[in-house]
Parts: sequence; C-alpha cells; structure tokens
Amino acid sequence: MCAVSRRSRIDLAGADDVSDRHEALVRMLYREFGGALFGHVLHLTGNDRQWAEDVVQETLVRAWRNADRLDREPGMLRAWLYTVARRIVIDGRRSHSARPKEVDAAPLEAMPVPDGSEKSLSAMVIADALQGLSAEHREALAETYLRDRTVNEAAAVLGIPPGTVKSRVYYALRALRQQLRDGE
Repeated sequence: MCAVSRRSRIDLAGADDVSDRHEALVRMLYREFGGALFGHVLHLTGNDRQWAEDVVQETLVRAWRNADRLDREPGMLRAWLYTVARRIVIDGRRSHSARPKEVDAAPLEAMPVPDGSEKSLSAMVIADALQGLSAEHREALAETYLRDRTVNEAAAVLGIPPGTVKSRVYYALRALRQQLRDGE
C-alpha cells in the first residue's frame, strides 16, 4: 500500500486558500496513486489507454470536487479512488451498451442512389421533339397520351372526327420516332 509522503502533507498544510488546498490534494493524489490507479483502470477498460486516461482524469476531478469530504488516510484515499474509477468504468460500459453501434459510412457512400437525371433527360429530349411537330399533331398526342383520353373523348374535346384523331396520332408518333432517331 502506498503511503503519503511528509512533503505532500506539508504541501496541503501550507496552502492558504481552499482551492489551493484542493489543487494540492489532487496533485498529491496523482503523484502517490496515479500510476497504480492508471494500471488498475487500464485493466478494467480492457487495455483501452485513451479510455483509461479519461477515467483517471475524471476520478481526480471528482476527488477535487469532494476534497473537503475525503478521508486523508492513505488507505482510505486509495480505496475511494479505486471505487470511483470502477464506477466510472461501469457507467461508461452501460452508456456504450445503451448507445446504438456506430456504422462505418464507407459502404453507404458506395450504395447507388436513385437518380432522376435519366428520366429528366428523356423528358427534355421528348419535349424538344414534340416542339418539332405541328400544333394539330401535338394536340392529338396530348389528348390521347398525356391526358389519357380515348380517341372518341379526344375527338369531342378537339371538335374533330374520331378518324382524324386516329390519323393525327399515327402521323404524330411516326414523326416523333423519326425526330428521336435523327437526334441520336
């Protein structure tokens, strides 16, 4: 068991201010128990050095906060530090198990994302091709294909005979196909 040196006791007694005494206590605790505490915490954390350093630091911060209530007996100080450190590790394990696992973002970056660019490009090409048709052919296609009307319904809307609608749709599609082929 580690014994507190006389110099440490002198440092604590020589401090005038309460915060100076608390700081002196923490310095003494680190000097006397820091190495052994770190080794103990390193074992508790499964050799995770960074986590062990954080736990030792948090333990000493708690000692500083509770400096007025600590028993100055070296054996009691050591027991208090080890108990606080063990509880911090337990709390850390609990919070890690309650938190969802972190996922590597790399596979998500390689995942294909639905892209509307092909659909948009096709719509633009078709709109350009439709502009090359006569107004009558565009109207016949708009009524039958875009507004999903039957030939008879389109004929009633356009005010022309159903045979004329059929003929305009036929020639409009033919001209549209030709323009799309020529555009390639």
